[in-house]
Amino acid sequence: MTEPLFTIPLWADLLGVGLGGIQGAMFASGFRGQRRLDLLGVAIIGILIGMGGGLIRDLLLGQPPATLQNNWYLIAAGGAAIIGMLLAGLLNRANAVIVGLDAVVIGMFGAFGTSKAIGLGVPPVPAVFIGVCAAVGGSILRDVIMGLPVAIMHVGSLYAVAALLGCSVIVTVHAFGVSITIAGVIGLVVTAVIRVLAVIFDVSLPEQRRLYRRKVAAETGAIPIVKP
Repeated sequence: MTEPLFTIPLWADLLGVGLGGIQGAMFASGFRGQRRLDLLGVAIIGILIGMGGGLIRDLLLGQPPATLQNNWYLIAAGGAAIIGMLLAGLLNRANAVIVGLDAVVIGMFGAFGTSKAIGLGVPPVPAVFIGVCAAVGGSILRDVIMGLPVAIMHVGSLYAVAALLGCSVIVTVHAFGVSITIAGVIGLVVTAVIRVLAVIFDVSLPEQRRLYRRKVAAETGAIPIVKP
């Protein structure tokens, strides 16, 4: 087997895991009432966010999960989750911090996933797909485990779209001869900026309009239409 063209540095992968752990724990610590979590639950969510993207990335690439090949991944995720719990307790209004960390984490996992796929010789379109799955995979697992509506399946602030655009920028820039490392950094920045701006300006994709359903019903006669 030939050596991959690009290998994610251990420190960079651990940084992504750590930031994901902090963001996940801060997110989970913010729940009150019946959805509130104990310390173990918050720690599990933090670890899941920190390690989930890398696990999904490597499984899609048919590679041994890097997060299970080194002791430091779980240590970094667990330690970061503890830090996230402490930060959530100190900051009364952590929403801005959570959004910022969320944007950076999405960008990092998207960039790592796409760059690793390119380095292993995966074609551009599947490479983008792998990057997007790595970027949003941890949040999907988080929402499923916590019994929340899956964020990317509902009208929101361009969650997966930001990852899609950032990962697409990586493969496009790399196709013009830019190194994978620099292309990954550019894609990370693009993803994070789009995500943050979408939250600030409340930008989202248009909803599926009832007008279309009414049009189909009128044309087929299958559904009676009651005028308002």
